[in-house]
Amino acid sequence: MKLFELKKIQSDFPTEKITTSNEAQLFIRQFYGDDIEVFESAFILMLNRQNQTIGYAKISQGGIAGTYVDPKIVAKYAIDSLSSGVIFCHNHPSGNPAPSPEDITLSKKLKQGLNLLDINLLDSIILTPTSAYTSLADLGQL
Repeated sequence: MKLFELKKIQSDFPTEKITTSNEAQLFIRQFYGDDIEVFESAFILMLNRQNQTIGYAKISQGGIAGTYVDPKIVAKYAIDSLSSGVIFCHNHPSGNPAPSPEDITLSKKLKQGLNLLDINLLDSIILTPTSAYTSLADLGQL
């Protein structure tokens, strides 16, 4: 028989209130290393009802031009952390922060799926190796 339990595990994860896309992208950049210029990878930042950070998860790592993101994995981490909000983020090693049609489609799919679980997709952010970034929420694309 398998035992399942719900409990909080204490960690040193920094708690920070996120209120803008700029704050979010600056916070998330700390999870990327020099590899931000080499291959695409995707992370989620998980937040509580007060938009305070409670955790993050690396969702995928791909090649130089793309990575596969499974919405079920995003939902799993959001549920496990009891998140009220999620910010999805991935990088474009090319340096072009413009969202592709696939980026927009994925973000809308994540938003719809998480909404069914009463979890808000607050933003979908594209980072570049420089300080440039794009927020789909700021563009009205969510």
